[in-house]
Order: sequence, then C-alpha cells, then structure tokens
Amino acid sequence: MRGARRTEWRVLRGWSDRELRGRLSALEGIGRNFEEHPDALRADDVWRYYRSQAQVGVEKPGPPEPGGAFERMIPAIASYRFSDPRIVKGHFDPRVPLLGRRMLLEIKPLFLRYLCGTVVGATREESDDAHTVWGYRYETLVGHMETGAEWFLLEKDHRTGVITFRIEAHWKPGQFPNWWSRLGFKFLAPRYQRRWHREAQRRLAAIGAGAEPAEPTITRGAGGTLEHEGAKLDQRTNRLNEETA
Repeated sequence: MRGARRTEWRVLRGWSDRELRGRLSALEGIGRNFEEHPDALRADDVWRYYRSQAQVGVEKPGPPEPGGAFERMIPAIASYRFSDPRIVKGHFDPRVPLLGRRMLLEIKPLFLRYLCGTVVGATREESDDAHTVWGYRYETLVGHMETGAEWFLLEKDHRTGVITFRIEAHWKPGQFPNWWSRLGFKFLAPRYQRRWHREAQRRLAAIGAGAEPAEPTITRGAGGTLEHEGAKLDQRTNRLNEETA
C-alpha cells in the first residue's frame, strides 16, 4: 500500500463536499508514511527541521484570562483556522475528537491543487506556575507529498502575560504523483513554507485580538458535516523568529 497510494492532484479546481467526505472516510484505514516515532525525529542528513515562533497576543500576567485572547485562540488552532486557505486549506469532520482526527490538507501552489492526508497523533495541555501550554501534533499519512510531523503550540508566560504561537516541524519529501511535482516542490516549497508560517501567525494574532468571534463562522458544505475554513480576517504584522535546519 505504501507504494500504491499517491497524492491526488487537480488543475485550477478543488473537490466537492461529497468527494471530500469520501476521501476523508478512506483515510481511516491509512497509516503514517514513516516508521520512526514522531518524538524521535531529529534534524540530520535525512530529516529537515523548521521552527517559527511569534508573539500573537498579550494578557494580564497570570494564567489565561477567561474568555481572553489565549482561550479565543485554542478553537482557532484546533479547527486549523490559523492556516491561510489561499495556501493550505484543511478539511475535516468536526464531530471527531481532536486526538486521532483525520484531516485532508488541500495544498495550493500556483494553479495546482494537491490533496494530502494527516492525523492528529498527540495533544498537549499543561500548566504550572510559570506557563500554560496547549497544542497538538499532526503526522503525515501514506500518500502525502511530505513525510513527518508538525507541532502547533500556544503558550502563555504567566510572568509577562505574553502569548506566543510556535510551529515546529520535522519533515522530508514524501510521495509525489509525478516527477514534475517533485521538481516543482523542490523550488517552490521554501517560499510557500515561509509565507504560510508568517500568515499563520498573523491570522492567529487577529483572532486573539477579537477580529473573529470566539465561536467561529465556518464554511460548510451542502452536507453540513465538513469544516473547511474560517472567515476572512483582518491581519496585522508581528515579529516572526524562524529557524531552519
């Protein structure tokens, strides 16, 4: 099965809600496209590393404020609304719990559309005197153009009140549907990757600042079961620190 499945792609158009439901259901029988445990991945000659972090809000010092920016950002991260849908659009069934949730990522370079599967393999929710952290990790499934795992972590520093959002990925090229997709990925991926990280931080900051309701307005298909993307956001520029390896 590892060698048989490839990323599905189209030109200029995406997939209907009915098509997405079928493909999402098919992900239930598909495993990760790498053998290593996600916690054991390290940057080396095979695995690449990418990390971005930015301040996305500020609250009063102490634990997250009820109904405050930190709490507004949690559902936005869980529903993948921080992702700019012009670059990567997530499709999933919101009735499925976050841990173990399958999600289809519609990746949009230029005029092409690629559909890749992921699963939420771990969640993190912890708090002590110094920090509160919330987030999850998704892992790529067989057929994805990339191979690896990515953490999305929201953290509040109780001393300063500063809220940061960190994206941390270990990855390598995966299974491409054709040779020219692999070639295009080599040249286009770094630019799209950096843009996606920057827009993710800006979108989340806007949500935390109240640019979108705490209960999101979601675009749903005719069947009413799949969530696709949040409303358009007013965006503001934040400092972004990036590390690559």
